[in-house]
Amino acid sequence: MTEELKEKKITGQENRVGVYICYCGGNISDHVDVEKVRDRAEKIPGVTLARTNMFMCSDPGQELIARDLQDGLIDRVVVASCAPSLHEDTFRGTMSRAGVNPYLYEHTNIREQVSWVHHGDEATDKATRLVAASVGKVTEMKPMEPLKVDARPHATVIGGGIAGLRAVKDLATLGFKVVLIEKSPFLGGQTAVLDRVAPAGEEVPNLLSELAKNVLEDPAITVKTCTQVTGFDGYIGNFNLKLKSEPPESDEANEKIKQMIESGKETGQFIPFVGIYPGTIPQMPEESTVETGVVVIATGFRPYIPRSGEYGYKQYEEVVTLPQFIRMISDNRKEGKFLELEGRKIRSIAMIHCVGSRQIPGIHDGDEAGNLNEYCSRTCCSALLFNATQIREEYPGTRVYEFYRDIRAYGRGQEELYSNASGSGVIFLRFEADSSPEIIKNNPSDGYPLQVKVKDTLTYGEEVEVLVDLVVLGVGMEPSPVPELVDMMKLPVGTDRFLLEVHPKLRPVELPVSGIMLAGTCQAPMDIGEACNAAGAAAVKASAILGKGFVEMDPFVAEVDTMKCRGCGACVEACLKPGALNMVETEVNGEIGLNAGVFPALCSGCGACVAVCEENAINISGWTLKQYENMVDMIVSDQWV
Repeated sequence: MTEELKEKKITGQENRVGVYICYCGGNISDHVDVEKVRDRAEKIPGVTLARTNMFMCSDPGQELIARDLQDGLIDRVVVASCAPSLHEDTFRGTMSRAGVNPYLYEHTNIREQVSWVHHGDEATDKATRLVAASVGKVTEMKPMEPLKVDARPHATVIGGGIAGLRAVKDLATLGFKVVLIEKSPFLGGQTAVLDRVAPAGEEVPNLLSELAKNVLEDPAITVKTCTQVTGFDGYIGNFNLKLKSEPPESDEANEKIKQMIESGKETGQFIPFVGIYPGTIPQMPEESTVETGVVVIATGFRPYIPRSGEYGYKQYEEVVTLPQFIRMISDNRKEGKFLELEGRKIRSIAMIHCVGSRQIPGIHDGDEAGNLNEYCSRTCCSALLFNATQIREEYPGTRVYEFYRDIRAYGRGQEELYSNASGSGVIFLRFEADSSPEIIKNNPSDGYPLQVKVKDTLTYGEEVEVLVDLVVLGVGMEPSPVPELVDMMKLPVGTDRFLLEVHPKLRPVELPVSGIMLAGTCQAPMDIGEACNAAGAAAVKASAILGKGFVEMDPFVAEVDTMKCRGCGACVEACLKPGALNMVETEVNGEIGLNAGVFPALCSGCGACVAVCEENAINISGWTLKQYENMVDMIVSDQWV
């Protein structure tokens, strides 16, 4: 400890601010003179010391901050680094471990807001001003305590596919009561419409049946099929869901259920290409409510449905999607040299990759709403390769051609699928996105109903014509549409229409709405293993929330100065979260009157109420008007640059 620092500590300076500036491995320091910012920061009133580090979020960087706090050199912290969404919680945790109130901390974004958009002296000067603004704010901060609310030891999972089943069972194993809500009559989701799973070829009944049986037999789990969420309110630890259960409308579903009852099928039995029979189905419409602590969204995906005429779909009966093809094989499986489907010998098959995935604006047509699936669905290549190999091995007389733009066989055991397909005699033809295969009705005299024409880049653009009996479209994934849940729960949706997590690496299964988690393919294309892993992660996150019996929430909520409030109600009208602000009777100077009252657990700290209050009677804890004024004063001052 230098003599100068000792002196600052001994004299009891009111605010001792430590400024810590990150190089971010060059992300910041390539455009911001970090050491110059540090030199300038040391001269800002209230700053006791300023330090730099290559990676401030690393263990050595955090230790640097913790040591200065524990030595009493500083009592509040400013970190200038990347976006607060990445590491604000990281540094608050550092302060807590050092025994200092974690809310005496301000995060300054000099990566996204500076180094990624500015260069040279302009970047360095802007970084300095932002650091100065943060110092101005943090000097006005007061210690705060997190809000605590009771948490019900109960969870709700929406979606009865394999991710939902996995999440439900994991939560029950962790000791919580769980309700599983599934809108269809059966469990299993899209996994149930498969027969075997790549890359190892496990049979779907074996995968689903044991898991579903464990769920249905667990006394801590309540399964509600043919049920949808119709109402939602509350907050983390204390959600209320309104449910509506109705008998299935589909004639096919009713027929299946009737067959189950008449044949005496047992609860949990697998029905091929339908799902797991849950044992009970609602006979009459009924409404119910669930009081729960956390919600896990596992609403899954649906296969892309090609437009009429896309690759000949619905134009030629010989063009089918991969899910349709899988069921056709299962229904017609028998020994022989050639694959036979519905009595028709299949001598040649064309499999086309990336149908409904990796679509390009200007080349591909969108759906009725103009949406394009620009993402890779990730599992289609492996599924096509797996089925192509199975056909070649079981029916060696049937030729298989794979038409692809790129093959993405990621993950353990997946690359071998490509090797096996190639080794079994599958023929590969590669095309560019702007020259997709053309499906043409063939001359009947040739003996093949269809012809596929493509410019094969593997033979340097030579046009190839392939005669086929069948075309199989490797369709991608689309998120199951859940507009009602999105509206009710205020769920964020990405540009790809999948539900959007807080951060793909730091908070991969959490939504911005505290207490709501994600599991499986409602979030992004995944294979079964990934979906189950995500479900397990969501269950663990949920159990961490429920396990203590209470939830701690950040205290950045509205607070009302009852001495200034005159009860006009403008703040209540402006409030964006129903129930967060209400008019309540309050005693002020011995008189009873109506004033604004805050329900902290519902308040999101948005500040809409602050903006409309003419009396300046409302502030947001941790973001007061005085703090804003200080920040503005520091930004406009030229003495730091």
